[in-house]
Amino acid sequence: MKRFHVHVGVADLDQSVNFYSTVFGAAPAVRKPDYAKWMLEDPRINFAISQRPERLGVNHLGLQVDSEDELHALKDQLQRADRALREETAANCCYAKSDKYWVTDPQGVAWETFHSLGAIPVYGDTAPASEPTAACCVPAPAAKSADAACCAGGC
Repeated sequence: MKRFHVHVGVADLDQSVNFYSTVFGAAPAVRKPDYAKWMLEDPRINFAISQRPERLGVNHLGLQVDSEDELHALKDQLQRADRALREETAANCCYAKSDKYWVTDPQGVAWETFHSLGAIPVYGDTAPASEPTAACCVPAPAAKSADAACCAGGC
């Protein structure tokens, strides 16, 4: 089953956690010094925020799946969309290890499709939580072109 994913960059994490907790009527399922995530069932969404003052607002959208088979089916759909496709296996980002595929839509919005493999103790590949990495979940500067790939890490 698919779960819609939204990742938003925020300037003040505590203020945003309070706001979204009120909006969703629930505390985040994951809370770190620079990151929070709600795994909601109604609506079925993986909503994440991270404190990234250099990139505020919607960072990327996506679909999270429960299995490798579902991920490969989404890959086939993405390939039919005739967009540049970027594959990442065992990517470390947003305190999780995931297999994923990235595309950028015609407007330059990054889309991530992913299957989470498990939790990790760091936000990105090597940075401790106190030192967030800019490469994780940040679309590459060329992401507005149809040929661009996105996000060194993704979440």
